[in-house]
Amino acid sequence: MGRSPAHALSPPLSSLPVAAPLRRTTRRPVIVGSNRNPASLAEVRVCTNRTCRKQGSLETFHTLTSLAPPEVTVRTCGCLGRCGSGPNLALLPEGIIVSHCGTAARAARVISSSNGDDGDGEVLKMLEALVLRKRAEAELEKGHFSQSEILFTQAINLKQSGGIHTMYKNRSVARLALSNYSGALEDAKEASALAPNYPEAYICEGDVYFAIDQFDRAEKLYSLALEIDPSLRRSKSFKARVEKIHLKATAADVS
Repeated sequence: MGRSPAHALSPPLSSLPVAAPLRRTTRRPVIVGSNRNPASLAEVRVCTNRTCRKQGSLETFHTLTSLAPPEVTVRTCGCLGRCGSGPNLALLPEGIIVSHCGTAARAARVISSSNGDDGDGEVLKMLEALVLRKRAEAELEKGHFSQSEILFTQAINLKQSGGIHTMYKNRSVARLALSNYSGALEDAKEASALAPNYPEAYICEGDVYFAIDQFDRAEKLYSLALEIDPSLRRSKSFKARVEKIHLKATAADVS
């Protein structure tokens, strides 16, 4: 998942091709190797070691996590070298090092290039969607579900390339809170269709079925999420869902 702990690079860092560092006046992070196929990006690793962290790598990590399409994993990692040129990223499987990726615009450029679109229009669209998404998430956190739904809808309608599966999932949460069960279910299913290995999409879908007392369906979807991510067993919120569904199902059987 997007926020996994640090991992060592494989192959060894010493064998990785290194892109030239950006000067501060350069608009684009250097992510292009001589034989680079933009569609080959599978994983981005963000150095969160001390120096890069001071240069804003955690913010870069969260931005990349928000912008990445389902097929691109974003993880943290240890030192990539070039410590004075951070925040530094490694693009896998090619092992290209990207330096000076300390702004949302540069993070968006990395993702748009991986989709084969290095134009400014796509980057601007991604950044606009990111702003709307952050506002929507803040409203969702406050319990302002109607405003959150509107903002997520605006972000989704931009049809930018990355992170849209998470926006559908979040809009599903807002719609469920508004008792819009059909809309919440539609969004949860869209999120899982876009990202079949995204467990939170199945949890959201299960939550909708739980809300409309279809406990068998809810339990199956929670089980599917657990198959995808066994670490959910340690999640207090997930365990609470399972306990509630067992209680409700038992009460329904008794009645």
